[in-house]
Amino acid sequence: MPGYKPRKAQVQGRLRLIEGQIRGVQKMVDDDRYCIDVLTQVGAVKAALDAVALLLLQDHTEHCLVEAIQAGDGRTKVRELNEAVERLVKGH
Repeated sequence: MPGYKPRKAQVQGRLRLIEGQIRGVQKMVDDDRYCIDVLTQVGAVKAALDAVALLLLQDHTEHCLVEAIQAGDGRTKVRELNEAVERLVKGH
C-alpha cells in the first residue's frame, strides 16, 4: 500500500489544481500574454509541484521507510529515498 494512501484524495486534488494551472499557462501563451506574467505562472506551477513532492516524501518517510526499518530492510529504503530526492532536486 502506498504511504500516501490516507491522503490520496488530497494529492489528487492538488494535482487537479496544477492541471488547471497548466491549462491557464497554455491559454496565456495562446493569448500572447506578457513574458514575465507567463514566467510568474510557471513559477507558481513549479512551486505547486514541489509541494506535492514534499507531501509524497513526507508520507514515504513516515510510512514506507519506518515500516522497512522495522522489518530490517532500512538500508535499501534509505538508499531508495536518497536516490529519489537526488532525482527530484536535479529535475530528472
